[in-house]
Amino acid sequence: MAIRIRSSFHSRDRQRTPQELASVAAMLGWKLAIDSIKRLREASFEIDLGHAYFDFVCEYLAFLAHAADRVAHRDLSAERRQAFTQALVLRLAEVIEDNAEMRLVDGAAGECRSHFIALYNLVGEDYAQFEYAADGPDFGFRRCFAARVRELMPEKDRLWTYDQLMEVEIPEAIKALEKTLPGMFAAAAQFVS
Repeated sequence: MAIRIRSSFHSRDRQRTPQELASVAAMLGWKLAIDSIKRLREASFEIDLGHAYFDFVCEYLAFLAHAADRVAHRDLSAERRQAFTQALVLRLAEVIEDNAEMRLVDGAAGECRSHFIALYNLVGEDYAQFEYAADGPDFGFRRCFAARVRELMPEKDRLWTYDQLMEVEIPEAIKALEKTLPGMFAAAAQFVS
């Protein structure tokens, strides 16, 4: 399924804030996560609404946020990268909180938001060990994500999880990120003196 990707802003007459860039990246991440779940279901993986769905979305978005941070490292100043990444994680946490019903369990206000932020920080320690080159995350980075998702899957799906993620889901996600973020960052950079 094709996702429409916004890689530039219509109005180019002002600098975009890191929060505006992060908002666009967060919406892209959400669309990619939902599209990934659709592909997994079409491939006969069981990801039903509830904790499995919620956990997959959180892992997927944490992976994308770390990948987006690496693209930002390549394309933005250290100060703008930090502001972008912080805004991205907070915006993703808000999106997850706004869609908390996907867990099918009532919880305290802010619980989903806090869960995502904690997960992002936790997986950052793992992903920090791996490289992100011009063509995307290295094998270890991708495999780390696949291993984390594998643990969320029902036993019958675990055998094929690596293949699906390494061959389909991760390349689709990275392709979309690499198509979107550099264009947005370049447009934003033209206003920086």
